[in-house]
Amino acid sequence: MPRKKLTAGQRMIASAKQALAFAKGESNGGAVHIPDEINTARIRRRIHMSQSQFAAYIGVSVRTIQEWEQGRVMPSGAARAFLTVIDREPDAVRRALMNYSPNRVVAVPEGPTVNSRRF
Repeated sequence: MPRKKLTAGQRMIASAKQALAFAKGESNGGAVHIPDEINTARIRRRIHMSQSQFAAYIGVSVRTIQEWEQGRVMPSGAARAFLTVIDREPDAVRRALMNYSPNRVVAVPEGPTVNSRRF
């Protein structure tokens, strides 16, 4: 039996229910994709940071950034996931990290913005 095509309103309600379930931490059957390879240098340049600024920003050593960018070491799965979030949602990461720094202060450079907003 063919499925009945949903109206726009029905699709919106279904999407809202999925979003609510996600916000509550319920599984909605979605899969998480962590890329096998990631271009750390491109991400860093996109948010207009030097290697030392980026290292401090994400809590790793400058040497680690250099190793990732030169391809000598692949970031761990958790690091690749975090770098993916930085790449896709830089403003959200900035908001989350700028107000939470119990052990150190990390300065974000002045300069160009990402997506027409200050980064």
